[in-house]
Amino acid sequence: MEIRELQWFAALAESQHVTAAAERLNISQPTLSRAIARLERRVGVPLFDRHQNRLRLNKYGEVFRAHALRAIGEIDGAEQRIASLVDPDRGTVALGFLHSYGTWLVPRLLAGYRAVAPATRFELRGAAADTVVDDVRRGRLDLGLTSPRPAGDDLDWTPLQQEPLCLLVPAGHRLARRRAVEAAELADEDFLALQPVYGLRQVADRLCAGAGYAPRIIMECTELSTLRELVAAGLGVAVVPTKGSPSGTGDRAVAVPLKDPQAQRTIGLISPLGGPRAAAVVRFYDYVRSTAHASDA
Repeated sequence: MEIRELQWFAALAESQHVTAAAERLNISQPTLSRAIARLERRVGVPLFDRHQNRLRLNKYGEVFRAHALRAIGEIDGAEQRIASLVDPDRGTVALGFLHSYGTWLVPRLLAGYRAVAPATRFELRGAAADTVVDDVRRGRLDLGLTSPRPAGDDLDWTPLQQEPLCLLVPAGHRLARRRAVEAAELADEDFLALQPVYGLRQVADRLCAGAGYAPRIIMECTELSTLRELVAAGLGVAVVPTKGSPSGTGDRAVAVPLKDPQAQRTIGLISPLGGPRAAAVVRFYDYVRSTAHASDA
């Protein structure tokens, strides 16, 4: 059974007239009739009821048409997908990233890349660091922008740039007027934090551990916007990215620089071990790697 015979059958099932279908397909009527006869012999039943010069799908034909259309759709989809893998300009890139990167890094990268390959499509997914890493490992994502560097040696990692972290405190806090603070000064503070699966939480915990204490975390959440609002409400302090801090909190929260050299997170690009394979993904991968350590001013 050939795919073109299924396509001819679908055309005839739509028009229900051999002459009209043959003209549409640019084939002769006998050629179309012989193809339909072969299909009917293959399935063992007539697919049409004949009424003089017209045909009408019978119950067997209705069943066969439903499956034929699905088969045609699957083949068409496979051809399009393979074409997109081969064509670096028209392929699709599934990109995962930390939520906080969606407010500045991802838009900046995509805006720059659109000037190079405007036909490339992107499937974007913001998530926690552990989720991004797991989805790249399992092939659900082509690439990921994350921090810190994932554990294990089953992924490729390209450091791109350092992102400074700061301490966010409520307005009126004892440290709000400081020009900078050290992590060691915060041992007695009530901390607000993202849950442990988030990369920022992991970096913040290491920062405090380096200063000789475990932070006293009184609340955990899953979004930076919520974290900032909790600080603005006076519930505690938080280590947050310098970019976008404070965001939407007006004058209710103050971002204070951290002096510690460890008060930064390395933004990196992860990919399957050995790098991506699809042409469109390889091209974007190379573009992002070329931006490593570039100024984000």
